[in-house]
Amino acid sequence: MNNKHPYRYIFLDLDDTIWDFHANARLSLQKMYEQQTLNRYFENFDEFFRIYAMRNMELWEMYGKGEITKDFLMIERFRYPLAKMGLDDLQLAEAIGKQYLEILPEQTTLLPFARELLDYLHSKYPLTLISNGFVEVQYKKLKSCQIEHYFSHVVLSEQAGALKPDPEIFNYALHLNQASPEEAIMIGDSFSADIVGAKNAGIDQIYLQKNNMLPYTEQQATFIVKSLEEIFSIL
Repeated sequence: MNNKHPYRYIFLDLDDTIWDFHANARLSLQKMYEQQTLNRYFENFDEFFRIYAMRNMELWEMYGKGEITKDFLMIERFRYPLAKMGLDDLQLAEAIGKQYLEILPEQTTLLPFARELLDYLHSKYPLTLISNGFVEVQYKKLKSCQIEHYFSHVVLSEQAGALKPDPEIFNYALHLNQASPEEAIMIGDSFSADIVGAKNAGIDQIYLQKNNMLPYTEQQATFIVKSLEEIFSIL
């Protein structure tokens, strides 16, 4: 137990909290775009990325609410940009989706101070990763970045049977650690998934806020930071 706060267990999100999803995803999509010669259908990569990113965000929100399946998300996010170009080719959508998921977990860009924070936290607490990401992708990311050894437990939504912000995925992590809610704190960049979910499970939170706008909500995070570097002074 430390002198700052009585936390004994640290829960962390992966994508855009530790692993720079935005940078890694864009690079992976560009590689896939070039290898699949999608310039046959799009004016340039930026046009493809703009259409894809908008639809992908919508689909992940739907997936988080349990409104669509994983399989639908994986195909629809690539079917949609092709359809916008007048191309009805489900086979191509499946092929580029598969290639993207092969390239994505090979990327290794972390957020600033991510590795330093993991070093620091790992020396003081058991760390548990909690993610809505796909099993076949998330473990590969950890291995590619050589950060898997930091985590005592990896809790993925497919294995836990619940998606953040469902309190059940946080309860699953508490059970693995034999911890009570007041002993844990969650670090994440998604207010709706990480912060609201942890709060509903009775767990304190550190919200990694990447812009100057707070979500319009009556709920507030226990701590709000602008960068991972600030967490050193909290834990």
